[in-house]
Amino acid sequence: MQKEDFERRCKSLVSKLNDADFLANKGLGNEAGIFTFCYDPTLEPAARDFFRRVVSDSRGGKYGSDGVRANVVERNLFDVLLSIAESKRVLDRLPGQEEKRGSEGLLKQVQRIATPEAYVEAIDWSPHSPGDVLLITGVGEAFPFVRVHNVLNNMQSAFRDVPVIVAYPGTFDGGSLSLYGKLKDGNYYRAFDLI
Repeated sequence: MQKEDFERRCKSLVSKLNDADFLANKGLGNEAGIFTFCYDPTLEPAARDFFRRVVSDSRGGKYGSDGVRANVVERNLFDVLLSIAESKRVLDRLPGQEEKRGSEGLLKQVQRIATPEAYVEAIDWSPHSPGDVLLITGVGEAFPFVRVHNVLNNMQSAFRDVPVIVAYPGTFDGGSLSLYGKLKDGNYYRAFDLI
């Protein structure tokens, strides 16, 4: 059942990448186009493989509609975290900080430098072009340093013109996210399920 649902979601995502209204971020009223692509965490290797193919195929011009080519831009939250720590010149010191201050101390220190606003700034590639789609991956890898709902809350204005797809290893019930189907990741009401 999980595999069938995952395959159905994969087909739906590919279909969206060939839909002119989706690529133009139309039909959502006043809301930013933020979509969840939830999947069973046990399918993580298959999900990573699928997302790699989607990004590669979009670069090859495989997706699009009405003369607008879909350009899927992937941002892995864990890679973004490492990039932020490197730009703040603290990346090399983080392992020692965990030994010195413990896991909680490290978590607080990382969250002080890698704020949700810093994530949005690092993720953005403005100006956006017609057909751009943001794919957020690495949600589980970056937890608990960042919770995806905090990043999404801060990206409303920066990505109003770009559909955002959150690859989420867990569940979303329309009001709250549950990482791995077990950890409450936070409430978020502005997203739509991809299907």
